[in-house]
Amino acid sequence: MAGKAGKGRMQTSRTGICNRKNYFPCACKGVTLLELIIALFLVSLVTAVVLPSFGLIGENRLKSEAREIASILRYLNDSAMSRKETFLAKFDLDENTVYWNGPDGEKKRKFDDMTGVMTPSRGTVSRGELILFFDPFGVREDLSVDMRRGETNMTITLHHLSGRVKIVQAEK
Repeated sequence: MAGKAGKGRMQTSRTGICNRKNYFPCACKGVTLLELIIALFLVSLVTAVVLPSFGLIGENRLKSEAREIASILRYLNDSAMSRKETFLAKFDLDENTVYWNGPDGEKKRKFDDMTGVMTPSRGTVSRGELILFFDPFGVREDLSVDMRRGETNMTITLHHLSGRVKIVQAEK
């Protein structure tokens, strides 16, 4: 009986290769302790690198939108002056959308974090629409676009004399 029990046992190979002949087909499935340790190490390494950046997603999105608005304003101002044409930008603050008509046609972009636009002649506009013209001399007055996400505020300003665009971040 002891001989039969010995034959019924499954043999293990010292090299890690399992001979499936005459054994169950799933006898070799599984992972070794070394493979498990390596997999856990890789998962923890990726988590340690990626997880801290999840907290900055909202702030990075706000900065990205602020840079994009600054780019649009600079582009319209520079294009109007260099081409000696008039272009326009329409801020729809109810829908948080900016429409602009530039040298390459009409474009539209939604900015979720836009809260208001300020000009010296109109004051701060936080509802409705505001249309600004960029003529061959550039924009006629200073312009500020306010953005907010959570506790972080950003202001994009376009200086009418120099044509410079500046982004300022303020925390509450």
